Amino acid sequence: MNKHSSIKSAGSLLERASELYDFGSALRGGQATAPVPPVEEPASAVVPVAPQAPAQTTHAPRRSISDMVAIDREILAARNFIVPEAPVTGLSEEFRIVKRQLLLAARGGKGFEAVPHGERILVCSANPDEGKTYCAINLAISMASEKDNRVLLVDADFAKPSILSTLGIETRLGFMDALADPACDAESLVLRTDIEGLSILPAGSQTNHDTEYLAAARTAEVIDNLTRNDPSRIIIFDSPPALAASPASVLALHVGQTLMVVHADVTTDSALRDALGLLSGCEHVQLLLNRTKFSPTGRKFGNYYGYGAS
Repeated sequence: MNKHSSIKSAGSLLERASELYDFGSALRGGQATAPVPPVEEPASAVVPVAPQAPAQTTHAPRRSISDMVAIDREILAARNFIVPEAPVTGLSEEFRIVKRQLLLAARGGKGFEAVPHGERILVCSANPDEGKTYCAINLAISMASEKDNRVLLVDADFAKPSILSTLGIETRLGFMDALADPACDAESLVLRTDIEGLSILPAGSQTNHDTEYLAAARTAEVIDNLTRNDPSRIIIFDSPPALAASPASVLALHVGQTLMVVHADVTTDSALRDALGLLSGCEHVQLLLNRTKFSPTGRKFGNYYGYGAS
């Protein structure tokens, strides 16, 4: 278990995940891991999105602080995302537990030291269609409800960006435009949303050299500025699958934590080992068992508040 983990695995789905995947031997190189609670995602929750057309290379002007984008709550509900201000559900309770471990590592407290750059969290998976974007969006919405933090959700899946289209937002310039143009202020491309505490940095223009841009010194400068501009900000990067595209391994060098989404009964042990090896640039990795219906304790969050879990 990661020293920052606060959840015991005995008698729970965490124990089952540990039996399915030999996390310890997969990470003999010194990478620390800790499973986090499973999240059930219906097959319909992930909506395939066609690649976007390249955007213009000129960067957008800084927007007024009053300018924001609206996120349709009906879209969130229809796609089984957490809906802000809605009744508590099993899904929202699961992500409350997931985020607590990540925030403990990010900020420290109760005898735990903060992880260096722990406020930067990479959400990844071994292969496509394992639920990483679904989990990244839900994690961002859940974290945004915290009173002491603000969240910036960054779409770093440059080849197949999907955060904006999933949330019903029009294509905008974004992260890649700031990496490619030294004169571009990444903060000016951040979209404020009508979900309090949540902002989004789109993927931006598509390019065949995304890994090379990420590997340049400019990336550290851009990410440092995004953190420096708001010390209370948690940055969540939705990256490409580790075994499908190389940017994930480069992004791992710039974050303090990685959340690896594991598709229950689908992600193979060998795929997980290979993916974790590619993400070795980040020493603090936690595992989220996704799309599982197994519950040995019969736990069903949400009922305590008077609402049935979805």
